[in-house]
Amino acid sequence: MTSPTLTRRAFLPAGLALGSLAAGAATAQNAPTALATAPVSQIDLSPRLTMHAIDTHNGSPGAGMKVQLSRYDGDDLQVLRRFETNKGGRTDEPLLLDATYQPGRYELLLQLDDYFAARGTTLPKPNFLSQVPVRFRITNPTERIHLAILFTPWGYSYYRGS
Repeated sequence: MTSPTLTRRAFLPAGLALGSLAAGAATAQNAPTALATAPVSQIDLSPRLTMHAIDTHNGSPGAGMKVQLSRYDGDDLQVLRRFETNKGGRTDEPLLLDATYQPGRYELLLQLDDYFAARGTTLPKPNFLSQVPVRFRITNPTERIHLAILFTPWGYSYYRGS
């Protein structure tokens, strides 16, 4: 009896089938028990607004990022505070906490020009992105909001964490 010859064409479907079985088993074992459950380190913290700047161009935290937090009053922006992120790309204290954590429309303005210039990143003049506005709403002041902001000289994205 001759043994079957394995060709690339025969090997690929077998590998994909085994891979999907393994991925399904891993996903089932690592599935969270409830999406509404906060991380253990967050359980006793009061509602607050925090942020984390992540420099995906250099693969590092956005340390030293100059940021301005404002709140909309109708169509006008009222600056609440200016700050610089710490070495972890976060702030040392929550941006809004207790009485300052109120429903409303807000904006974080990230100074990308200054950030990349301070790092000596070679960029076109003028840079594609100069200042990046991150606009969001607080609708329920009993919930924590953590804004994770990923950025490069050419793009950015952000999402709400907790």
